Amino acid sequence: MNTLPLDKLLDLKGKTAIVTGGAMGIGFGIAYRLAEAGANVVIANKDKQSAEKAVKELTGKGWKAVSIETDVSQEEDVKKMLAETVRVFDGVDILVNNAGIYPSIPLANMTSADFDNVIAVNLRGVFLTTKYVSQEMIKQGRGGKIINVSSIDALHPSSVGLAHYDASKHGVWGFTKNAALELAQHKIWVNAIAPGAIRTPGVESFFKKLKEQGINPKQAFDAINAKIPMHRSGEPDDIGKVALFLASEMSSYMTGEQVVVDGGMLLA
Repeated sequence: MNTLPLDKLLDLKGKTAIVTGGAMGIGFGIAYRLAEAGANVVIANKDKQSAEKAVKELTGKGWKAVSIETDVSQEEDVKKMLAETVRVFDGVDILVNNAGIYPSIPLANMTSADFDNVIAVNLRGVFLTTKYVSQEMIKQGRGGKIINVSSIDALHPSSVGLAHYDASKHGVWGFTKNAALELAQHKIWVNAIAPGAIRTPGVESFFKKLKEQGINPKQAFDAINAKIPMHRSGEPDDIGKVALFLASEMSSYMTGEQVVVDGGMLLA
């Protein structure tokens, strides 16, 4: 039996990873761990300024990273993102589909545009990036890893006002399994991470907006933490470490799986 030595299992030197929505929160937690492991990291982000700030932090540690302004819901943007990645780093080995939005809107107030916007970013974006990046991986002939950030909402709803978000995340989970089935013949493994309550700038903004619905944000946040068996929300690095596991040789016999990272929240 041929086995990799321990120091090589998490080594991503020579690999190139695209992280969509990688400028902050969970995305940056993932980008940080992949860069630390030696990967060339592309932060594909709609907000150019925050992406450049993230790249500056990574390169300041001596790691390789670039930013590419990208709206994952737009096909031409995705094509340009891939072309620029290949131009700069001569290929792509890892794709992390993390970009996502979750505006809280009760169903009664939700418009068709609200619904379509969430589906476009959270689900269409995953389709577009997976389609074009996997084609490049197949052409390269060395396999690859695709990691989709879903949510525990792909398994159980967490809050009223997220019907469009939950629909998108159920879709991501179904898409992950089918893509894994199709791409396995090319040695491209496709898995998902389902985060629970993770303390990010986006989540904090989400809770602040609950005031508009007459909900006390602090009470809502405390109530969630009280339900979690670990009695705390997660940090972006909790997801970053699992992404590193899935991007590395540690997960060499996994595809079509969803790893729940929620501190035990679904147990409650």
